[in-house]
Parts: sequence; C-alpha cells; structure tokens
Amino acid sequence: MISAKLLIYKSPESRVNSFPQTVDIPSKEEETEEPSPSKSRLSSLEFANESLPHKDAKVAWKMQYFLKAHSYHKTHTNELHKKASRWFPVIEPILKVYGIPSDFKYVPLVESGFASGTSHKGAAGYWQFMPGTARTYGLTVNGSIDERLNIRKSTIAACKYLRALYKEFNNWTLVAAAYNVGENTIKREMYRQKKSSYYKMRLNRETATYVYKLISMKEIIENPTKYGYVSRSKSLLARREDPNLTQEKYINPQVEKAAIEALSVLSN
Repeated sequence: MISAKLLIYKSPESRVNSFPQTVDIPSKEEETEEPSPSKSRLSSLEFANESLPHKDAKVAWKMQYFLKAHSYHKTHTNELHKKASRWFPVIEPILKVYGIPSDFKYVPLVESGFASGTSHKGAAGYWQFMPGTARTYGLTVNGSIDERLNIRKSTIAACKYLRALYKEFNNWTLVAAAYNVGENTIKREMYRQKKSSYYKMRLNRETATYVYKLISMKEIIENPTKYGYVSRSKSLLARREDPNLTQEKYINPQVEKAAIEALSVLSN
C-alpha cells in the first residue's frame, strides 16, 4: 500500500496509455469556413448520459450559440487540445474509480483551462476549489501547502464532492450546476421555481450557461473537425501502435487504479 501511495504521486507527466479518443490539433496552414451547428447535430448531444432537450427552442439556441463560440475561428488555439491530451489520461481513471461520469473531465477545462491559478474569489487549482470546500474533501490548504494544485489529489477531492452532490440531486446535470454555484443555491432555486430540470430553471448567467459550455468543450475536443479545426495526420495522443514510444513511460492502467484505491483508503 505504501508503494502504491508513492506511485500515485509520480510526476504529473505520467500518463495512462489507454486514453480512448483522438484529439487533433488545428493546422495553421489552412482554415475552413466557420461551421453552423445543425439541428440534427444537436439531437446527438448529451452530458453524462443525459440527452440535451434540443426540441426546446431556447435550449437549442443557447447550445448553437456556444458551439459557435467554441469554433476554431473564435478560440483560434490548439492549447485546449494539448492540455486535454496531457491531463485527461490522469483524470479519467480516477473518475472511473469513484463512479463519476467521464464527461466531468471537461470541468477543469471550463473552470481553469487546466491552469493552477487563483480566482479573485479565492478558488484555486485545476478544479477551482474554494479553501473551505477543499479542506472538507481532504485537501490540505494552508500558508505552506496547497493541495488544490496537485492534479491527482484535487481530482480525488472533486470526485468525493461530485459523489456527495449526486446523493443530493440524483441527476448529473444538476450536479454540474451545483458544482459551479453551490448546492444550497440550486436547492433554493428548485424549491422557489418548482422545477427539477437544469434546462428549465432560471439561474445566474454563469451557472445558466455552465452545462452548455461543458457540452461545447466536449464537442470540440472529441469532434474538432466538425467545428472548424482542420485535422492533422499526427494525433496529440500517445497510441499503442506508435513504435517510438516505450511502455516504460506510462503507468499501467491496473497499477494506476490500484494506487488510486489505496490512496482513497489512506485519505479517508
């Protein structure tokens, strides 16, 4: 168990060689016209296995707006794709161990862009934890140590928080909204508005657009060429068939899982 604990805190550069999706970076040599998301494309969108209610005109309009806002011509950067290829292999197995839907890996991209800075409100790290919430879920935050900046520890804490939110709401879309604004606010608005669907509620601007941003981020990472990112032949992600990569550069997925579970036991 001690050796497992040491393994889990290996350099953040370590990756699990099992990331399933291909992430292409946009080519600087050519550009395509900015795409216009179609209604048929909206019908396939979902977050954490909850389908987007695309037949609702307001929902469809907002979703189209944010998909356009995340197109290549608007963001014009490949940094998000690079960060996804670097950190998703670290985050995904931890989410899986805790039973959190894989789509929550997009939360750090929306919250912090996988940067470790501190917001004006005091939230810090990849998952943008406030100090009190971070301590509640097992992170050390004081004058000399801030574990919100540790990708693995903060992801474990985020999973514990997300799991607690799910017990409260029993709906992953509401969990995402509560992660953004706080569970008390969501519960109060559900009671006041007599609504139980995120898409039907009237919330503050940031929270009202939060899930749309998550879905948009998911779309441009998983389907970049549909949104104006020109595909390049070289994928950012390490592939098993790449002869230039050696297995020693990666943590075995089973070993990673065992290490995460051991860390969870030690941290409880």
